[in-house]
Amino acid sequence: MSTDQPLQAAAASVSDGGAPDERQLRAILITVSLALMAVIASVSGLNVAQTHMAVEWDASQNTVLWIINSYTLALAALLLPLGAIGDRLGRKPMLITGLIIFGVASVIAGLAPSAGVMIAARVAAGISAAMIMPITLAVITSTFPEDQRGKAIGVWTGVAGGGGILGMFLSALLVDVADWRWLFVLPVVLVVIALAMTLKSVPNSRDRSAHSFDITGALVSIIAVVGLIFVLQEGPERGWTAPITLLGLVVGVIGVVAFVAWELHRRDASLLDVRLFRARGLASGSITLLVVFGVQAGIAVVLFPFFQAVLGWSGLLSTVAMMPMAVMMMAASGLAPKTAARIGARSTTTVGVALATLGLALMALFVSVDGGYLSILGGMLAMGIGMGLSMTPSTEAITSSLPRAEQGVASALNDVTREFGTALGVAMLGALLANGYRSAIDDKLDGIPAGAADTAREGIANAIEVAPKTGSHAQDLIHAAQQSFVDGWQQSMWIGAAVMAVLLVYVALRGPKNTAPVEADAAAAAPEAGAADSVATR
Repeated sequence: MSTDQPLQAAAASVSDGGAPDERQLRAILITVSLALMAVIASVSGLNVAQTHMAVEWDASQNTVLWIINSYTLALAALLLPLGAIGDRLGRKPMLITGLIIFGVASVIAGLAPSAGVMIAARVAAGISAAMIMPITLAVITSTFPEDQRGKAIGVWTGVAGGGGILGMFLSALLVDVADWRWLFVLPVVLVVIALAMTLKSVPNSRDRSAHSFDITGALVSIIAVVGLIFVLQEGPERGWTAPITLLGLVVGVIGVVAFVAWELHRRDASLLDVRLFRARGLASGSITLLVVFGVQAGIAVVLFPFFQAVLGWSGLLSTVAMMPMAVMMMAASGLAPKTAARIGARSTTTVGVALATLGLALMALFVSVDGGYLSILGGMLAMGIGMGLSMTPSTEAITSSLPRAEQGVASALNDVTREFGTALGVAMLGALLANGYRSAIDDKLDGIPAGAADTAREGIANAIEVAPKTGSHAQDLIHAAQQSFVDGWQQSMWIGAAVMAVLLVYVALRGPKNTAPVEADAAAAAPEAGAADSVATR
């Protein structure tokens, strides 16, 4: 199977220990999956403890949000630089170091006596997560033979996609049966197991480059990512026109422009050769993951209030209700490589995006207060299958577009795209839902006391909290808030479906022709100017 070739050459990869056997490959896949699960679970798991932290430390909502967001901000900002450093210094040492720091940071977070200590621990965890996450995928793409690489990437993608929901479920379970601090037990246990297996089973590989490390590019990339992620995280809270939000946007946009200009100047010595985005695989894979992960994250923002405020379910039951979508996503991710081998990567991605679009449309059409969970279950299942089918070939399209010696950078680019998509989806769909709710409830507040009506306009949770104070109007206010939430839901779902429909057309016309990895011998045959000398050691 042919592939979109990268614009720069890579040297052959040499392994002193020979090719891993089947048993070792299974151990490697289990190891990186556990390490990835620890990182993904920590992204979403702490969301279920927001109220507990606020009460224990008498923390403001803004402080609690920084406890949540500081992890994601550090993770996203450092993915590219640390992925590139892992390529140079060795992927196994980077993975081991990241796991140790992550485990220690998680223990400190679990024992944190104050919000300040918690934020510091979360920043340290985010930095170490940026060491772990790109390496887990780079180990797969640099270790597994071509005929098994797609299946391994499918497993990795399933964990990356469904791991967040599974992590939230396990975290909610620990909070319900024990204490909120116990939710850090999960990542610590996963890290300990992954560390032991890494030391025993994961081979080392690194790139000995003829060029110096692109320090300027790394610093500029950090500034760009921090600026843009900050805008997406803080915009919904502070306001999109707030000075600090606009400053973040300016810094992020200037950072992106400066990064592209500098990387074009560095060419073969760049942190990320942006010329590679001319290749169909890298461009379409990145765009697909950006949109799909954005929609997935936005759906979570919409679903949990629906389960808790409209259906009256607990946090634990709400996470259980999300599990069918996660299971379908993980199963479809595992089946995607076989499907791509039969009908092609572009066709598989197209089918996946089409199913995800259908799922959004089904939820928008059938969601209702009276219909409850069953009114959205079909849409959730379709979305899960669609996202699973589209994520795996898109991930493989990204990693196969860069040389084997730069798989840390390729994996980091894949992860940065996911993080941007997640932040964008949460901000956009969350804002659409909030605006739709406020517009719908304005016409349903006749007869409600003015103070209670103003509170109800802030959100469905506020409406339900203030309802008992309205006397005989309590049930009317609750029903109005629930129906208004569903109206806002439908508006955000339709807009999400429209975005996915545009992506569907793009993928059908410009999706990756194939996802075969760049072969080392083919890369070695390329001109040696600017090529890297990749060395693998066991």
